[in-house]
Amino acid sequence: MLAYGRVGTILSSVSEVLDCLGGAPARALRHLYLEELECMLAGFTHRFATGFEVARILKAYSRLQAAEGGIGSYLRSLEGSLLERLDILVGRIYDLAAIPPVHLLAVPSRGSACKRHMLMLRWMVRCDRVDPGGWQFLGRENLLVPLDTHMLRAAKLMGLSPRPSACLRTAREITDGFAELRPDDPVRYDFAITRFGIRPELSMDGLLADIARRCKRAPACPASDVTGG
Repeated sequence: MLAYGRVGTILSSVSEVLDCLGGAPARALRHLYLEELECMLAGFTHRFATGFEVARILKAYSRLQAAEGGIGSYLRSLEGSLLERLDILVGRIYDLAAIPPVHLLAVPSRGSACKRHMLMLRWMVRCDRVDPGGWQFLGRENLLVPLDTHMLRAAKLMGLSPRPSACLRTAREITDGFAELRPDDPVRYDFAITRFGIRPELSMDGLLADIARRCKRAPACPASDVTGG
C-alpha cells in the first residue's frame, strides 16, 4: 500500500506501522479490535495516506486471511484473468474495510497501472535472488511490469511506449515489449532497470541509451546481453 514516493520515506512509514504491531503483525491484527488499531495509527501519515485508511485496510486483510487463508489462497480460488482476479480481491477488501476506494489500493478495472499490486505479484510469483516467490499458481508470463516514473522514463528511452502517463495501457505495451525478449518472464527486467532511477550513484541516461541501441540492432538478443545478467 505504501510503496510510493521516495524509498527512504517508504521504509520509514512501513517501519512505523510495523513497530505499532510488534514482532508478529499478522497475530496482532487478528487480536486487535478495529477501534484499537485506528487509535494506534491515529497520528500516522504517509504523504496523503491517513492512519484511518491504513488501519481499515490492514484489518480487512486480516479478516480476509481468517476467512480465506490469505491473499494467495483467495486469488487461487478465483476465476478469470489476473486483472479480473485482482479486481475481485480489491473489491472484497474495500467491502471488509467498509470504506470507499482510496488511492492506497488501485482498482484495476478503472484503468490504473496498479503498480503496487504488480510489485507485490512480482515478489510473490517470481523466484530468484531478488524475488522470494511462493505463488506458483499464477505464472510469470501473466505478470505486468510495476509501472512507476522510473520504468516509464526507461520505456520511453527504449521506444517501448510513447504514452506520457503511467496507465494500464502503457503497462501492457511495455510488458509486451519485454515479452519479445522473454515471453516466459517479461517482468524480470524491472528490478535492474529501475535501480538506475532510484540509486543516486547510478545514471539512467547512458545505460538506457545503450540498451536502446542494442535492442534495435538485435531485438532477439539473450536476456543476459540486455540486462548484464
